[in-house]
Amino acid sequence: MGQRGELRRAPAYDGELGAAVARAQEGDEAAFAVAYRIVQPGLLGYLRGLVGDDAEDVASDAWLEIARDLGRFRGDGAGFRGWTATIARHRALDHLRRQRVRPRGSALERDLLDLPGPHSTHDQALESLSTEAALTLIRALPRDQAEAVLLRVVVGLDGPAAARVLGKRPGAVRTAAYRGLKKLARQLRADGVTDEPPRTLGEST
Repeated sequence: MGQRGELRRAPAYDGELGAAVARAQEGDEAAFAVAYRIVQPGLLGYLRGLVGDDAEDVASDAWLEIARDLGRFRGDGAGFRGWTATIARHRALDHLRRQRVRPRGSALERDLLDLPGPHSTHDQALESLSTEAALTLIRALPRDQAEAVLLRVVVGLDGPAAARVLGKRPGAVRTAAYRGLKKLARQLRADGVTDEPPRTLGEST
Protein backbone atom coordinates (compact mmCIF):
# COMPACT_ATOMS: atom_id res chain seq x y z
CA MET A 1 0.00 0.00 0.00
CA GLY A 2 1.23 3.54 -0.37
CA GLN A 3 0.38 4.08 -4.03
CA ARG A 4 -2.44 6.43 -4.93
CA GLY A 5 -5.65 4.63 -5.73
CA GLU A 6 -4.70 1.50 -3.77
CA LEU A 7 -7.34 2.27 -1.15
CA ARG A 8 -10.24 1.27 -3.37
CA ARG A 9 -8.97 -1.78 -5.26
CA ALA A 10 -9.53 -4.50 -2.67
CA PRO A 11 -13.04 -5.72 -3.65
CA ALA A 12 -11.84 -6.49 -7.18
CA TYR A 13 -9.97 -9.48 -5.75
CA ASP A 14 -12.87 -11.00 -3.79
CA GLY A 15 -13.41 -13.86 -6.25
CA GLU A 16 -9.77 -14.88 -6.02
CA LEU A 17 -9.90 -14.39 -2.27
CA GLY A 18 -12.91 -16.66 -1.81
CA ALA A 19 -11.22 -19.44 -3.79
CA ALA A 20 -8.00 -19.07 -1.82
CA VAL A 21 -9.82 -19.20 1.51
CA ALA A 22 -11.68 -22.37 0.48
CA ARG A 23 -8.38 -24.07 -0.42
CA ALA A 24 -6.74 -22.80 2.78
CA GLN A 25 -9.53 -24.36 4.82
CA GLU A 26 -8.55 -27.68 3.23
CA GLY A 27 -4.98 -27.24 4.46
CA ASP A 28 -3.36 -25.49 1.49
CA GLU A 29 -0.73 -23.23 3.08
CA ALA A 30 0.10 -21.53 -0.21
CA ALA A 31 -3.58 -20.58 -0.60
CA PHE A 32 -3.56 -19.07 2.90
CA ALA A 33 -0.56 -16.98 1.84
CA VAL A 34 -2.56 -15.76 -1.18
CA ALA A 35 -5.46 -14.78 1.08
CA TYR A 36 -3.05 -12.98 3.38
CA ARG A 37 -1.52 -10.99 0.50
CA ILE A 38 -4.97 -9.90 -0.69
CA VAL A 39 -6.37 -8.93 2.71
CA GLN A 40 -3.35 -7.62 4.59
CA PRO A 41 -2.92 -4.20 2.87
CA GLY A 42 -6.47 -3.08 3.64
CA LEU A 43 -6.43 -4.65 7.09
CA LEU A 44 -3.16 -2.94 7.95
CA GLY A 45 -4.49 0.40 6.70
CA TYR A 46 -7.57 -0.03 8.88
CA LEU A 47 -5.42 -0.81 11.91
CA ARG A 48 -3.13 2.14 11.24
CA GLY A 49 -6.22 4.31 11.42
CA LEU A 50 -7.06 2.80 14.82
CA VAL A 51 -3.73 2.26 16.59
CA GLY A 52 -1.15 4.14 14.50
CA ASP A 53 2.39 2.83 14.64
CA ASP A 54 1.33 -0.29 16.56
CA ALA A 55 -0.66 -1.57 13.58
CA GLU A 56 1.90 -4.21 12.55
CA ASP A 57 1.89 -5.81 16.00
CA VAL A 58 -1.91 -5.78 16.23
CA ALA A 59 -2.18 -7.22 12.72
CA SER A 60 0.15 -10.07 13.70
CA ASP A 61 -2.07 -10.90 16.68
CA ALA A 62 -5.14 -10.75 14.44
CA TRP A 63 -3.63 -13.11 11.86
CA LEU A 64 -2.75 -15.63 14.55
CA GLU A 65 -6.42 -15.70 15.52
CA ILE A 66 -7.54 -15.79 11.88
CA ALA A 67 -5.30 -18.78 11.18
CA ARG A 68 -6.44 -20.55 14.34
CA ASP A 69 -10.15 -20.09 13.62
CA LEU A 70 -10.08 -20.38 9.83
CA GLY A 71 -11.96 -23.67 9.84
CA ARG A 72 -14.93 -21.99 11.50
CA PHE A 73 -15.33 -19.34 8.82
CA ARG A 74 -18.27 -19.70 6.43
CA GLY A 75 -18.69 -17.36 3.51
CA ASP A 76 -17.21 -15.90 0.35
CA GLY A 77 -14.32 -13.52 -0.30
CA ALA A 78 -16.23 -10.42 0.75
CA GLY A 79 -17.40 -12.22 3.86
CA PHE A 80 -13.84 -13.20 4.71
CA ARG A 81 -12.78 -9.57 4.39
CA GLY A 82 -15.46 -8.58 6.89
CA TRP A 83 -14.65 -11.46 9.23
CA THR A 84 -10.97 -10.57 9.34
CA ALA A 85 -11.81 -6.90 9.90
CA THR A 86 -13.96 -7.86 12.89
CA ILE A 87 -11.13 -9.89 14.42
CA ALA A 88 -8.63 -7.09 13.77
CA ARG A 89 -10.95 -4.55 15.35
CA HIS A 90 -11.30 -6.64 18.51
CA ARG A 91 -7.53 -6.96 18.77
CA ALA A 92 -7.13 -3.20 18.21
CA LEU A 93 -9.65 -2.38 20.93
CA ASP A 94 -7.87 -4.77 23.29
CA HIS A 95 -4.62 -2.99 22.49
CA LEU A 96 -6.14 0.43 23.13
CA ARG A 97 -7.53 -0.75 26.44
CA ARG A 98 -4.11 -2.02 27.45
CA GLN A 99 -2.62 1.32 26.48
CA ARG A 100 -5.37 3.08 28.44
CA VAL A 101 -6.32 5.18 25.45
CA ARG A 102 -9.82 6.51 25.91
CA PRO A 103 -11.94 6.36 22.75
CA ARG A 104 -13.18 9.69 21.48
CA GLY A 105 -16.84 10.42 21.98
CA SER A 106 -19.32 9.52 19.29
CA ALA A 107 -19.82 12.12 16.60
CA LEU A 108 -23.56 11.69 17.14
CA GLU A 109 -23.07 13.26 20.55
CA ARG A 110 -21.28 16.37 19.38
CA ASP A 111 -21.30 16.73 15.59
CA LEU A 112 -23.49 19.60 14.40
CA LEU A 113 -23.41 18.68 10.71
CA ASP A 114 -26.70 18.17 8.95
CA LEU A 115 -27.94 14.66 8.21
CA PRO A 116 -26.90 13.44 4.76
CA GLY A 117 -29.00 14.43 1.78
CA PRO A 118 -29.93 12.17 -1.13
CA HIS A 119 -26.35 12.11 -2.42
CA SER A 120 -23.49 10.39 -0.66
CA THR A 121 -20.11 11.99 -0.85
CA HIS A 122 -16.48 12.60 -1.56
CA ASP A 123 -14.47 9.36 -1.75
CA GLN A 124 -12.60 10.95 -4.64
CA ALA A 125 -10.86 13.21 -2.15
CA LEU A 126 -8.91 10.29 -0.72
CA GLU A 127 -7.61 9.34 -4.16
CA SER A 128 -5.81 12.71 -4.30
CA LEU A 129 -3.52 11.66 -1.47
CA SER A 130 -0.96 9.01 -0.73
CA THR A 131 -2.22 6.27 1.58
CA GLU A 132 -0.25 7.50 4.58
CA ALA A 133 -1.44 11.08 4.19
CA ALA A 134 -5.04 9.90 3.88
CA LEU A 135 -4.77 7.75 7.01
CA THR A 136 -3.37 10.70 8.96
CA LEU A 137 -6.41 12.77 8.04
CA ILE A 138 -8.82 9.92 8.75
CA ARG A 139 -7.37 9.40 12.24
CA ALA A 140 -8.21 13.01 13.06
CA LEU A 141 -11.92 12.33 12.51
CA PRO A 142 -14.28 11.43 15.36
CA ARG A 143 -13.91 7.74 16.05
CA ASP A 144 -17.20 6.52 14.58
CA GLN A 145 -16.59 8.47 11.38
CA ALA A 146 -13.00 7.29 11.13
CA GLU A 147 -13.95 3.62 11.50
CA ALA A 148 -16.79 3.92 8.99
CA VAL A 149 -14.50 5.53 6.40
CA LEU A 150 -11.70 3.04 7.05
CA LEU A 151 -13.98 0.03 6.64
CA ARG A 152 -15.71 1.39 3.54
CA VAL A 153 -12.74 2.91 1.70
CA VAL A 154 -9.62 1.17 3.04
CA VAL A 155 -10.88 -2.36 3.77
CA GLY A 156 -13.40 -2.17 0.93
CA LEU A 157 -16.52 -3.39 2.75
CA ASP A 158 -20.01 -2.46 1.63
CA GLY A 159 -22.40 -0.68 4.00
CA PRO A 160 -24.08 -3.74 5.57
CA ALA A 161 -20.76 -5.55 6.03
CA ALA A 162 -19.19 -2.51 7.71
CA ALA A 163 -22.23 -2.26 9.96
CA ARG A 164 -21.80 -5.89 11.03
CA VAL A 165 -18.15 -5.29 11.93
CA LEU A 166 -19.09 -2.27 14.04
CA GLY A 167 -22.24 -3.82 15.53
CA LYS A 168 -24.36 -0.91 14.30
CA ARG A 169 -27.27 -0.33 11.96
CA PRO A 170 -26.30 0.22 8.30
CA GLY A 171 -27.98 3.63 8.39
CA ALA A 172 -25.78 4.75 11.27
CA VAL A 173 -22.66 3.62 9.43
CA ARG A 174 -23.77 5.36 6.23
CA THR A 175 -24.30 8.57 8.19
CA ALA A 176 -20.88 8.31 9.85
CA ALA A 177 -19.14 7.58 6.54
CA TYR A 178 -20.96 10.46 4.85
CA ARG A 179 -19.96 12.90 7.55
CA GLY A 180 -16.38 11.70 7.68
CA LEU A 181 -15.89 11.88 3.92
CA LYS A 182 -17.57 15.28 3.83
CA LYS A 183 -15.09 16.57 6.41
CA LEU A 184 -12.14 15.05 4.58
CA ALA A 185 -13.18 16.57 1.26
CA ARG A 186 -13.65 19.97 2.90
CA GLN A 187 -10.22 19.72 4.50
CA LEU A 188 -8.57 18.72 1.23
CA ARG A 189 -10.20 21.58 -0.64
CA ALA A 190 -9.07 23.99 2.08
CA ASP A 191 -5.54 22.64 1.71
CA GLY A 192 -5.71 23.01 -2.05
CA VAL A 193 -5.24 19.27 -2.66
CA THR A 194 -8.28 18.99 -4.89
CA ASP A 195 -10.76 21.40 -6.37
CA GLU A 196 -12.73 18.86 -8.41
CA PRO A 197 -16.39 18.27 -7.60
CA PRO A 198 -17.12 15.31 -5.29
CA ARG A 199 -18.17 11.95 -6.65
CA THR A 200 -20.70 9.64 -5.12
CA LEU A 201 -19.76 6.95 -2.62
CA GLY A 202 -21.93 4.05 -3.71
CA GLU A 203 -23.96 2.40 -0.95
CA SER A 204 -25.23 -1.15 -0.93
CA THR A 205 -28.64 -1.72 0.59
